[in-house]
Amino acid sequence: MRDLVTALGLVLVIEGLIYAANPAGLKRMMSMAMEMSEQSLRTGGFIAFGVGFVVVWLARSVL
Repeated sequence: MRDLVTALGLVLVIEGLIYAANPAGLKRMMSMAMEMSEQSLRTGGFIAFGVGFVVVWLARSVL
């Protein structure tokens, strides 16, 4: 449970930094996402999920 809370906190830190550092760029990215098809967004989400899963698995098993 401690690791889950830590991971969620890190997600909030990273997202907060993105919003604080470049709000105009984030707005542009969001408007581009609105123009993309749902299938493209879904595919990108699955790819991000897979990469994240592999990173966590490697970190847990190798480090």
